[in-house]
Amino acid sequence: MLWVEGPLSFLEQLCIVSFLDAGQNVRLYVYNDVPNVPKGVEVCDARDILSTEEFITHTRTGSVAPHADKFRYLMLAKHSDIIWADTDAYCVRPFTTDNGHFHGWTAPHEINNGVLRLPARGKVLADLIKLTSDPYGIPPWLPKWQRKELQAAKDAGNPRHAGEMEWGIWGPRALTWALKHHNQVKYALPQPTLYPVPFKDRRMMGRPNRPVEELLEEDTYSIHFWGRRMRRFFITKYDGAPPNDSFIGKLLQKHGIDAKSAPLMG
Repeated sequence: MLWVEGPLSFLEQLCIVSFLDAGQNVRLYVYNDVPNVPKGVEVCDARDILSTEEFITHTRTGSVAPHADKFRYLMLAKHSDIIWADTDAYCVRPFTTDNGHFHGWTAPHEINNGVLRLPARGKVLADLIKLTSDPYGIPPWLPKWQRKELQAAKDAGNPRHAGEMEWGIWGPRALTWALKHHNQVKYALPQPTLYPVPFKDRRMMGRPNRPVEELLEEDTYSIHFWGRRMRRFFITKYDGAPPNDSFIGKLLQKHGIDAKSAPLMG
């Protein structure tokens, strides 16, 4: 896991504690002191993986997603025994893999990298590291017409930076392309395994008395909370905290997390 700046909110605390309560070891990489990390977490210096001198954000949203995507690929190459998880991934049961892969479909056309493990010396991870090492590179997974436009701009001396491209340029689309390119899509787990609540149904988890449990299956390992959108939803609809009788509200009670003690940051 990686946390870039500021205190954790109840949403990140909930996800972290869910892993601890499932008996998993949790390593949280940080660039600065984070005051409210749950007890039992191994806190590590993120600079050991990727320095802030290479920090890339998404221009339109201000999100640190490009940096976090690059970070996880480098981390997986350095620590072959770790499974990456975003701080909005809730652990249902302990993660395990016997083939070096741990990732899953989030939609019929896309494999998400929110929970991720790849063989440390494999071609997929090597390609992802190579592609994210050049912020002005042209992603091979883009449509041909778009690649031609980007190449023309590059040839004219006006290359387009990764931070100015569409959301998630180094994330799920990159992973999906690399797995397909090397014929390793077969290792991707079915959607209910890691992303049982689709993006379109994400608000169910924050509304009172919604049957979220019906979306979970016996082989579900994790639930993705769609963090950026879920934070905005709670702030705009519920004054920053989920209702007690919502799915996430009940999970907070289960794991002993006080939403008021760790508020969402705008």
